[in-house]
Amino acid sequence: MDNIISWSAEDEAIIGTNTDATECKRSAVELGYWKDDYISYFVKHVDRKAPEINRGYYARVRGMEMFIHQFIERCGTKCQIINLGCGYDTLYWRLKETTQAVGNFIELDFPAVTSKKCHIIKRNKQLLEKICNEDGEVVIREGDLHSDGYHLAGCDLRCLGEVRRKLAAAGAGEGPAAPPTLLLAECVLVYLRPDAADALLRRLAAQFPRCALLVYEQCNLGDKFGEVMVRNLSARGCALAGGGGGSPAEQAARLRGLGFEAARCWDMTAVWRALPDDDRLRVEALEMLDERELLHQLHSHYALAVATRSAVFADMDLNA
Repeated sequence: MDNIISWSAEDEAIIGTNTDATECKRSAVELGYWKDDYISYFVKHVDRKAPEINRGYYARVRGMEMFIHQFIERCGTKCQIINLGCGYDTLYWRLKETTQAVGNFIELDFPAVTSKKCHIIKRNKQLLEKICNEDGEVVIREGDLHSDGYHLAGCDLRCLGEVRRKLAAAGAGEGPAAPPTLLLAECVLVYLRPDAADALLRRLAAQFPRCALLVYEQCNLGDKFGEVMVRNLSARGCALAGGGGGSPAEQAARLRGLGFEAARCWDMTAVWRALPDDDRLRVEALEMLDERELLHQLHSHYALAVATRSAVFADMDLNA
């Protein structure tokens, strides 16, 4: 039986990080860093962010996309994506515009977030029409949304029974019957207690024998710059409870110990360097960057990890 977890001021602060991230993404989109025709539905006009913030978010989005495309190339579109702590992410709609739309797309987050996301989807035809099945049926009930191929469900990721029920309602499957599954966790696990984060990942690794996990979160927090990051988050009411913040090597080792057969992790400096030269040159021409050292510091304190089960995904790499 799940333990009953009461909502706290810290939970509310963590929910607030979704708005911050969405505003930063829209800032970069408006300046042409990448194309996203849907983010404007989730956050209205925002103030322009600093160049290093825009460039950092570009590296984050492109790094995640790099591995998402690798995953789909290996298993085709008859697979599923499960977005943990999805916030107002627009990945589903962006994939629908390409030939890489997947068979099933599931998003999980706090009910306060999914309820608002449901409301935004329901009132905007451009969002709603892309999740309608052949019969045009979309079921929205108690903050959850279900259609043929897209599911948005509110739950507490610390409650494994609730997570399992929500995944079952979304048709995620389990064991050998489950389709190849890509798990996404962007700045979410680090906000869970270590035991809760580990239990969640062990459960998901056991449920999906053919899966890959992408984790984007803070790293190398033991130095002075990392201490300032932690202090700034704490001042906003967000504690990094999840035992994250270690080196990329430590983060990869942790994932291997939780049921994944292989795991690798890179700081965002390595991810930035792995992007195609023409991508980096285009982005660097968008804005003058005076604080190059600050961008380097930011890149060195965030990491992207990939952990896999199944030999099909074992070769997913920065340079694949």
